[in-house]
Amino acid sequence: MSELAKYIDHTFLKPNGDADAVKKLCREAKKYGFASVCVNPAEVPLAAKLLKKSDVEVCTVIGFPLGQSTAIAKCFEAADAIQNGATELDFVINVRLLKHDPEACQVELCDIIESVKDVAPAVVTKLIIECCYLTKEEKVLACKMAKAAGFDFVKTSTGFGTGGATVEDVKLMRKTVGKKMGVKAAGGIRDKATALAMIAAGANRLGCSAGVEICV
Repeated sequence: MSELAKYIDHTFLKPNGDADAVKKLCREAKKYGFASVCVNPAEVPLAAKLLKKSDVEVCTVIGFPLGQSTAIAKCFEAADAIQNGATELDFVINVRLLKHDPEACQVELCDIIESVKDVAPAVVTKLIIECCYLTKEEKVLACKMAKAAGFDFVKTSTGFGTGGATVEDVKLMRKTVGKKMGVKAAGGIRDKATALAMIAAGANRLGCSAGVEICV
């Protein structure tokens, strides 16, 4: 089993694909020992069922991919995902709110964490800050806000924006949040060399749809 596997959220978030894609994803996750599978909310029940007797976590995305739903909607979506078996939640930040009303954005993030922890205190929470749309100063601000709100991780990208993870962004995020908070790199990580570069830069989780190719 590859040492890289424990870093990887084995991901399938496409809007279309083979009907058995999630089943295949879960089989591979168990075989290779990935940290989690990351699927869309509608596919959480199936993933949770298939991974029930394994060590693989079930991750899903909330407010995906734009982050433009309301805090109430995100909280409801999160609670539904938890009830369906999700143990890790990747929330998308409202980029426009971050840019134009940071105080309101901070309140929203705090409300989300409070809501999630009331339902399931052990659930792992990650905030996708979508670096491709942010200045360096905004990336730093978003990371500080995530840490203040109580998120467990900050994450570089949805993979649906104009750019994915970069070594520079991962280094900046790690520097900003310190050693104890998680940093997840996602978007465009398709080979072992890139995966290792992200880990060297400070990532302790990788979102990849090419997890098998990276680990073999």
